[in-house]
Order: sequence, then structure tokens, then C-alpha cells
Amino acid sequence: MTGAFKDKTILVVDDDADVVTILTSALETTGARILTASDGNTAVEVAERDQPDLIILDMMLPKRSGFLVLERIKARKPKGAKPRVIMITGNLGTRHKTYAESLGVEDYLNKPFRMDRLFSSVERLLSEPASPPAGRESTAAS
Repeated sequence: MTGAFKDKTILVVDDDADVVTILTSALETTGARILTASDGNTAVEVAERDQPDLIILDMMLPKRSGFLVLERIKARKPKGAKPRVIMITGNLGTRHKTYAESLGVEDYLNKPFRMDRLFSSVERLLSEPASPPAGRESTAAS
């Protein structure tokens, strides 16, 4: 996957600086532009300003939870529209996973997770075409 996503932007959101550092270092090999945020409010600001293709989002964040971030960035967008979201969490409960999926998360990983599992999800989500914006139809040339 080295350099495969040089035209993409990934936002990494986690309040643990070590997690941000590890994920940022690993994701730099994709060639994507990597942005970071350490709290929910900053995550929303960066997401709205920079329109990332993918967000790796921790559930438990200061200032605004990952769920509230997800609600804000996915509001009024069709399923599959960018940004695509991978939620990461130390919470093993299925209730939270179900709620995250209802808000539009595309993948949900429990910490600790294997880096190859994260990369598999990143590659899948960045390779799939995003849904067109609401109100627009995709048309194929004849």
C-alpha cells in the first residue's frame, strides 16, 4: 500500500498522543495526507475545514465524544459518503458498536487491534468510491 493513496486525506483522532504517533507513522506509508486531532471539538473543526476522505476516530474523547463527532460529520449525508469512518475503542460492548453503525461508521475496531486489520480497513474504504452527494445521481457515459 506504499504511496497508494497520495491523493487522499486521513484524519486521526485520539486523545492518547502515543496512539496518534503510532497511527500517523504507520499511515504515512500510504502516501495520504495525515491530519490529527486530540479532542472532539478539534476533530469536528478539522473535518469540516479539510474534508478528509477517512477519519480514524476514538470513541472516548475530551470535549466531545466520538459519537457526537460522528453525529456532526455524518449529519444529512447519504450512507457511504465521505468522510468514511473507522471507530476505534477500548469498549468491548456490542451496544456501542450497534449505535456507531447506526450513525454511519463503516468499521469498528476494538483496542488493541492488529495494525494489519486497520490497514485492511483503510485500504478497503479508500479504494471504494464514495457515494455521490445527496441530490446528485451518478451517470455513466454511454
